[in-house]
Amino acid sequence: MLIDFFSMLFLLAGALFFLAGTVGLLRFPDLYTRLHALTKADNVGLGLMITGLALQAESLSVAGKLVLIWGLVLLAGASVAYLIARGALLRGVLPWKR
Repeated sequence: MLIDFFSMLFLLAGALFFLAGTVGLLRFPDLYTRLHALTKADNVGLGLMITGLALQAESLSVAGKLVLIWGLVLLAGASVAYLIARGALLRGVLPWKR
């Protein structure tokens, strides 16, 4: 039962990070700060979700596959965020200034 509690705690914390990323997407002023909010919050949120799910995993191999999925999503998210930011910079989209 203690594992269930910690699993629920990690899943809720992950959901809160996803919510924070969504709020950042809606509230931040430009593409670069929005990308930063989304990638950071989603990476941490997914890590917490994976931790919560790994606690409920039936075997160590299932938990390992979940961690592998998280690693692949980290690499993909960072690569895509870089490509979006680089493309915007090359097209002349400037960072927000006060």
